[in-house]
Amino acid sequence: MFSRVYLEITNVCNRSCRFCPGTARPAKMLTPQEFRLLAGRLRPYSDYLYLHVMGEPLLHPQLPELLAIAGELGFRVMLTTNGTLLPARQDELLAAPALCKLSVSLHSFEANEERDFAGYLAGCAAFGRAAMGRALVSYRLWNLDSSAGPGANARNGEILAALEAAFPQPWVKNSWGWRLADGVFLHYGELFDWPDPAARDRGERGFCRALTDQVAVLSDGTVVPCCLDRDGRLALGNLYEQELSDILASPGACEIREGFAARRRARELCRRCGYSERFG
Repeated sequence: MFSRVYLEITNVCNRSCRFCPGTARPAKMLTPQEFRLLAGRLRPYSDYLYLHVMGEPLLHPQLPELLAIAGELGFRVMLTTNGTLLPARQDELLAAPALCKLSVSLHSFEANEERDFAGYLAGCAAFGRAAMGRALVSYRLWNLDSSAGPGANARNGEILAALEAAFPQPWVKNSWGWRLADGVFLHYGELFDWPDPAARDRGERGFCRALTDQVAVLSDGTVVPCCLDRDGRLALGNLYEQELSDILASPGACEIREGFAARRRARELCRRCGYSERFG
């Protein structure tokens, strides 16, 4: 069992944030039939289904149907969104019993600077208030950068003020941020470099939870070790054509998994990933 499995329901996004490299793959949205097949093949391996790798899941026109299918399969669903479509889809999301947690990447304001920033924050905060008692909400500020110059993260103050207006103090401090209210959290994180062949080589020594705690499936069925392999460079197989057990037992998957168990990055792309620095 993995602690989580990722299934990309779309690789299409409605924003172009500076921190996100996007994907070169053709645009794709899973049909409900495709989703049922792929999710069903993932079900024996985790109770927690994350409906993204790349893309904005709230763009999917049949999202309520996908959430219903996930519920029928017994999944607890996690969604990550840039938050821009939350007001339009709030009722559908909160009507879905399978929705367990929704994470809002508030650092996506980098793609909203020329839009109604105050309205964007109000919509995100309103969802959190409406979700209390129904689903967990985690607001993310994964834009901290100690190496940045003066003014870095300057708009985080506006974000915190909007959250405080919706969730008055006192907040409860924890190891990664704050609990704003029952089931509502603020999660801080450092900026990180996505794995990229052109990124700097960080060396062989290192650890990641890929294939230990998680596995991911792209919208074309390609199985990859983790949720950051945006273009399927470490493709291990295809879930339309193979059983996941066979894919996980393949030489490529074993090499990656056994490498991380020995604190070794077995693949070149993994050596060029900044996110793994979070694991020490």
